[in-house]
Amino acid sequence: MELSAGVQKMSLGQQPIGRGPPCLKCKGACAGFKPHPWRKSCELCRCPREEHVLPLEVEEDHRIGQLLSDTRYLGLTARVKGSDGLRVYKRNRMIITNPITSRKDPTFLTVTYEWAPPGLNQKLAMQYMEMLPKNMQPLAGTEGAHYRRVQLLRQLPPYDYEPAHCRALAEGERPAMAAFVKQYKQNAMGVAEVVLPGTIKAEEKEPNTGKTANGTQEECNGKTDYLCELCQQLIPGDAPAVYSDRAGIKKQWHPACFTCYQCREPLVNLIHFWKNSRLWCGRHYCESERPRCTGCDEIIFSEDYLQLDGKSWHKEHFSCLVCEQKLTELPYVLDRGQLVCVACSKDTH
Repeated sequence: MELSAGVQKMSLGQQPIGRGPPCLKCKGACAGFKPHPWRKSCELCRCPREEHVLPLEVEEDHRIGQLLSDTRYLGLTARVKGSDGLRVYKRNRMIITNPITSRKDPTFLTVTYEWAPPGLNQKLAMQYMEMLPKNMQPLAGTEGAHYRRVQLLRQLPPYDYEPAHCRALAEGERPAMAAFVKQYKQNAMGVAEVVLPGTIKAEEKEPNTGKTANGTQEECNGKTDYLCELCQQLIPGDAPAVYSDRAGIKKQWHPACFTCYQCREPLVNLIHFWKNSRLWCGRHYCESERPRCTGCDEIIFSEDYLQLDGKSWHKEHFSCLVCEQKLTELPYVLDRGQLVCVACSKDTH
């Protein structure tokens, strides 16, 4: 599968010229999205970009494709025609058409799930969806679809793996970031699979060994009862279970229990990180390895940074959230985890 090189023109790093859409969270108080020079927020209302506008779906697929490049999950991506190694995520959608009988004339209701686990028949895929909370099911045009797209940005911020999206990365820090990304792609990042409990596909590999299971499907140690790793409740043999090759075939989760250890949010698109026998989303895995700047939200690769109350800042971003003046030598307060100078603090209370 190859896609047109035109997709290369899409980039999450591109910001709208002038004012963008008003903030959904501010309910009309924001005149329109105005990107801050280095914060990942609107300069007018200080809300995140995703509260104003989400990237186009083609941008999302391009971004995930780049994340999965140079990994064992390359089969989930397609090469972009005419590009030099650029890849795009092959998103799996699910379209369901149900007949509705009304008097004598039958009609049909067609619904689309914007994402579904690949490789499943429709019955098992629908079982998977029904085991998720209703407000998290990615049904097109619903709260669940919006939730999935927001979580893509929050759990897998592009500036955690693509230098082109970083604004605070110095040229001399690029090798450190490249090594960091290479390490987690090789040793921690995974894409889970949804199958019936106790079965494993032939191509599935044991974590970190490269060994492949024998046969088309293999029972896990002859077990007949399977418990979810998170809730320790039974997973029925005819219900979908989530497996991670990083964790090993002896572990499985209910769909709604496949969540990040830190934020407890379901792991979007089944992309996860495995560390200390726990599941992590990309954001919280990276923060467990390196400090994240509270100001610009990027991972800090410099060894010269500031810390306060368990939070970290690039030195150049240790500034007031409101007036932007540097606070390294001025009094300040922490307001909901953000730096505010004393004068601005008085004005906002």
